[in-house]
Amino acid sequence: MEEARKYAPAARNYTASRLASLIGPRISELCLLRIGDVRWDLGRFGKVLLKGKGKGSQGRGKKERLVPLINGSRDLLEWWVTGPRWEFDDKVNDPLAPLFPSERRYGDGSGRAVTDDALRTGLSEAVARHLPHQAGQLTPHVLRHFAASDLYRNGMDVVAIQEILGHEWLNTTMIYVHVEKSHVEDAWIRAGQRATARFGGTRR
Repeated sequence: MEEARKYAPAARNYTASRLASLIGPRISELCLLRIGDVRWDLGRFGKVLLKGKGKGSQGRGKKERLVPLINGSRDLLEWWVTGPRWEFDDKVNDPLAPLFPSERRYGDGSGRAVTDDALRTGLSEAVARHLPHQAGQLTPHVLRHFAASDLYRNGMDVVAIQEILGHEWLNTTMIYVHVEKSHVEDAWIRAGQRATARFGGTRR
């Protein structure tokens, strides 16, 4: 990022994309985030309030969910808020200020919220430069799939992942969870280890 022509937007795009890969927010949810949506004192890790745009002129269908800042996401957001976020404006203590601002500003000098086009373009340009073999394939939605798979590989159950991703149906979450071909065998070994630990015996 230090070599980027514009450091602040590059850092913003990195943080938003990295957050998507850690806990799976939708790109629309990233654009709607405000400083006050990060609840540092909730739970063991802190939580972030993700909000959907909803459907229809009255915003019907709008859903909100609190997602724990797990999987390194708290460290990421602490770095962002105490560091690069200041490059945009000094509103980092204003709960209504955008967590991910645009370079465009309001009349008072504060930044507007970033648009999904800006985040998509930023990720696309970074991929083309650093991961050319993934150009055109690595998108914000793919990062959401990666988050689901990564959490599952690290032992999180599918129901918890469903809650984190904000899916209404469990079968939707299952589409997001891409597992290694050995996952059945691995699950069998883990189950045996749990049974052994529970009964204090040795597995034969």
